[in-house]
Amino acid sequence: MNARQALDAASSAEVEVALFVIEHPSLASPVRLSTDPTERLSADPLIYGTRSSWFGANKVTEPYLFVLVSAELPGDQDDAPAAATLVLESVDNDIAKLLRSFTDRPVIHMAVVLASSPDLVEMECRDLRIVAAEGDAGQVSLTLTRAPIEDETVPMDRFTRDRFPGLFQ
Repeated sequence: MNARQALDAASSAEVEVALFVIEHPSLASPVRLSTDPTERLSADPLIYGTRSSWFGANKVTEPYLFVLVSAELPGDQDDAPAAATLVLESVDNDIAKLLRSFTDRPVIHMAVVLASSPDLVEMECRDLRIVAAEGDAGQVSLTLTRAPIEDETVPMDRFTRDRFPGLFQ
Protein backbone atom coordinates (compact mmCIF):
# COMPACT_ATOMS: atom_id res chain seq x y z
CA MET A 1 0.00 0.00 0.00
CA ASN A 2 2.85 2.39 0.79
CA ALA A 3 4.50 1.78 -2.58
CA ARG A 4 1.18 2.25 -4.42
CA GLN A 5 0.51 5.56 -2.63
CA ALA A 6 4.04 6.74 -3.38
CA LEU A 7 3.63 5.77 -7.04
CA ASP A 8 0.27 7.57 -7.36
CA ALA A 9 1.46 10.72 -5.57
CA ALA A 10 2.57 13.74 -7.59
CA SER A 11 5.86 13.66 -5.71
CA SER A 12 6.99 11.41 -2.94
CA ALA A 13 9.95 11.13 -0.62
CA GLU A 14 9.77 7.31 -0.79
CA VAL A 15 12.48 5.60 -2.85
CA GLU A 16 11.68 2.22 -4.36
CA VAL A 17 14.55 -0.26 -4.30
CA ALA A 18 14.79 -3.42 -6.38
CA LEU A 19 16.61 -6.32 -4.75
CA PHE A 20 17.95 -9.27 -6.76
CA VAL A 21 19.17 -12.69 -5.63
CA ILE A 22 20.92 -14.89 -8.19
CA GLU A 23 21.28 -18.58 -7.28
CA HIS A 24 23.08 -21.44 -8.96
CA PRO A 25 24.40 -24.78 -7.64
CA SER A 26 27.98 -23.82 -8.53
CA LEU A 27 27.85 -20.66 -6.37
CA ALA A 28 29.13 -20.86 -2.81
CA SER A 29 26.58 -18.22 -1.81
CA PRO A 30 23.91 -16.31 -3.75
CA VAL A 31 24.78 -13.06 -5.53
CA ARG A 32 22.79 -10.25 -3.85
CA LEU A 33 22.31 -6.95 -5.73
CA SER A 34 20.43 -3.71 -5.00
CA THR A 35 19.45 -0.67 -7.09
CA ASP A 36 19.97 1.83 -4.28
CA PRO A 37 23.11 3.01 -2.45
CA THR A 38 21.20 3.05 0.83
CA GLU A 39 24.31 3.07 3.01
CA ARG A 40 28.09 2.90 2.77
CA LEU A 41 29.19 -0.66 3.49
CA SER A 42 32.94 -0.06 3.37
CA ALA A 43 35.32 2.81 2.73
CA ASP A 44 38.24 0.90 1.20
CA PRO A 45 37.16 -0.26 -1.31
CA LEU A 46 34.21 2.13 -1.54
CA ILE A 47 31.08 -0.09 -1.56
CA TYR A 48 27.47 0.91 -1.13
CA GLY A 49 24.46 -1.32 -0.69
CA THR A 50 21.20 -2.10 1.07
CA ARG A 51 20.79 -4.14 4.22
CA SER A 52 17.61 -6.21 4.08
CA SER A 53 16.49 -9.53 5.53
CA TRP A 54 14.53 -10.42 2.38
CA PHE A 55 15.11 -13.96 1.14
CA GLY A 56 16.75 -15.02 4.40
CA ALA A 57 19.73 -12.66 4.16
CA ASN A 58 21.67 -11.75 7.28
CA LYS A 59 21.56 -7.95 7.39
CA VAL A 60 25.06 -7.69 8.87
CA THR A 61 27.05 -10.22 6.84
CA GLU A 62 25.01 -10.50 3.60
CA PRO A 63 24.15 -7.02 2.28
CA TYR A 64 22.74 -6.39 -1.20
CA LEU A 65 25.51 -4.70 -3.22
CA PHE A 66 24.62 -1.56 -5.16
CA VAL A 67 24.67 -1.70 -8.99
CA LEU A 68 23.11 0.58 -11.60
CA VAL A 69 20.28 -1.34 -13.30
CA SER A 70 18.03 -0.48 -16.22
CA ALA A 71 15.17 -2.69 -17.36
CA GLU A 72 13.46 -3.55 -20.62
CA LEU A 73 10.00 -4.97 -19.97
CA PRO A 74 8.72 -8.12 -21.70
CA GLY A 75 7.25 -7.75 -25.15
CA ASP A 76 4.02 -9.29 -26.41
CA GLN A 77 5.38 -11.17 -29.40
CA ASP A 78 3.34 -14.20 -30.45
CA ASP A 79 6.24 -16.38 -31.54
CA ALA A 80 8.53 -15.79 -28.54
CA PRO A 81 8.18 -16.30 -24.79
CA ALA A 82 7.85 -13.20 -22.66
CA ALA A 83 11.31 -12.14 -21.52
CA ALA A 84 12.59 -9.12 -19.64
CA THR A 85 16.08 -7.70 -19.89
CA LEU A 86 18.08 -6.26 -17.01
CA VAL A 87 21.19 -4.26 -17.86
CA LEU A 88 23.64 -4.07 -14.95
CA GLU A 89 26.02 -1.10 -15.33
CA SER A 90 29.52 -0.84 -13.85
CA VAL A 91 29.45 -4.24 -12.18
CA ASP A 92 32.47 -5.73 -10.45
CA ASN A 93 34.75 -7.71 -12.78
CA ASP A 94 34.22 -10.87 -10.70
CA ILE A 95 30.41 -10.59 -10.86
CA ALA A 96 30.46 -9.96 -14.65
CA LYS A 97 32.74 -12.95 -15.22
CA LEU A 98 30.59 -15.13 -12.97
CA LEU A 99 27.28 -14.18 -14.64
CA ARG A 100 28.68 -15.02 -18.09
CA SER A 101 30.23 -18.34 -17.00
CA PHE A 102 27.05 -20.38 -16.41
CA THR A 103 26.25 -23.12 -18.92
CA ASP A 104 22.86 -23.99 -17.43
CA ARG A 105 20.14 -21.60 -16.26
CA PRO A 106 20.65 -19.73 -12.98
CA VAL A 107 17.60 -18.71 -10.95
CA ILE A 108 16.91 -15.07 -10.16
CA HIS A 109 14.50 -13.70 -7.56
CA MET A 110 13.43 -10.04 -7.46
CA ALA A 111 11.71 -7.88 -4.85
CA VAL A 112 10.71 -4.24 -4.59
CA VAL A 113 11.08 -2.60 -1.17
CA LEU A 114 11.11 0.98 0.03
CA ALA A 115 14.43 2.45 1.15
CA SER A 116 12.81 3.52 4.42
CA SER A 117 11.64 -0.06 5.14
CA PRO A 118 13.92 -2.55 3.33
CA ASP A 119 12.56 -5.56 5.23
CA LEU A 120 8.95 -4.98 4.08
CA VAL A 121 8.45 -6.45 0.59
CA GLU A 122 6.06 -4.47 -1.60
CA MET A 123 6.27 -6.74 -4.67
CA GLU A 124 8.10 -10.00 -5.33
CA CYS A 125 8.89 -12.26 -8.33
CA ARG A 126 10.56 -15.58 -7.58
CA ASP A 127 12.02 -18.44 -9.57
CA LEU A 128 12.71 -16.64 -12.86
CA ARG A 129 15.41 -18.09 -15.10
CA ILE A 130 18.35 -16.25 -16.62
CA VAL A 131 18.41 -17.50 -20.21
CA ALA A 132 21.18 -15.22 -21.52
CA ALA A 133 23.99 -13.10 -20.09
CA GLU A 134 26.06 -10.93 -22.41
CA GLY A 135 28.50 -8.08 -21.98
CA ASP A 136 31.73 -7.20 -20.22
CA ALA A 137 32.85 -5.67 -16.94
CA GLY A 138 31.30 -2.31 -17.89
CA GLN A 139 27.85 -3.67 -18.58
CA VAL A 140 26.12 -7.05 -18.35
CA SER A 141 22.75 -7.68 -20.00
CA LEU A 142 20.64 -10.45 -18.42
CA THR A 143 17.61 -11.88 -20.21
CA LEU A 144 15.02 -13.31 -17.79
CA THR A 145 12.00 -15.49 -18.37
CA ARG A 146 9.72 -17.81 -16.45
CA ALA A 147 10.53 -21.48 -16.00
CA PRO A 148 9.94 -23.04 -19.42
CA ILE A 149 6.60 -24.85 -19.45
CA GLU A 150 7.78 -26.61 -22.59
CA ASP A 151 9.98 -28.81 -20.39
CA GLU A 152 6.94 -30.27 -18.59
CA THR A 153 5.76 -33.67 -19.76
CA VAL A 154 2.31 -33.61 -21.32
CA PRO A 155 0.17 -35.46 -20.53
CA MET A 156 1.58 -36.24 -17.14
CA ASP A 157 -0.87 -39.04 -16.40
CA ARG A 158 -2.08 -41.80 -18.69
CA PHE A 159 -5.78 -41.79 -19.39
CA THR A 160 -6.56 -45.27 -18.02
CA ARG A 161 -9.81 -46.61 -16.57
CA ASP A 162 -8.33 -46.61 -13.05
CA ARG A 163 -6.94 -43.08 -13.20
CA PHE A 164 -9.83 -41.34 -15.07
CA PRO A 165 -12.97 -43.44 -14.53
CA GLY A 166 -15.27 -40.65 -15.81
CA LEU A 167 -13.96 -41.08 -19.35
CA PHE A 168 -15.01 -44.73 -19.47
CA GLN A 169 -18.73 -44.62 -18.60
